[in-house]
Amino acid sequence: MSPTNPLDNLSRPGGSLKAEPPDAAEIAGLLRTGRARLVDAGNTTLALESRFDLAYNAARALCLAALRAKGYRAGNRYIVFHVLPHTLGLGPEVWRVLDVCHNKRNLGEYEGLLEVDERLVGDLIRAAQSVAKALA
Repeated sequence: MSPTNPLDNLSRPGGSLKAEPPDAAEIAGLLRTGRARLVDAGNTTLALESRFDLAYNAARALCLAALRAKGYRAGNRYIVFHVLPHTLGLGPEVWRVLDVCHNKRNLGEYEGLLEVDERLVGDLIRAAQSVAKALA
């Protein structure tokens, strides 16, 4: 790979990524669970917080599948969203939503302050669908 590849740059010592050969079984599992969670996130009979969790975890699994297919592993949770321009060619209209949701998820997970509304969950589901479509 070219030394100017942003993913290569992020995999240098101290970087957020680690170069690792893709694993077809791992990628298939991430795609399967990501797609299943995305479908379940659309179930409006579930609590809004549950739909948020499902959509967030769907997006994360799908983004991680894209990163693993490029031959890298993430050193932290959020990096899979920030590298979407390099893994799937998706722009800020997708990764910024995922970044906001990552921060909301952390507040909910670590401080018990999960405050989500229908609009955010809808935006999250649409962002995850964009990732799924780019992977198809």
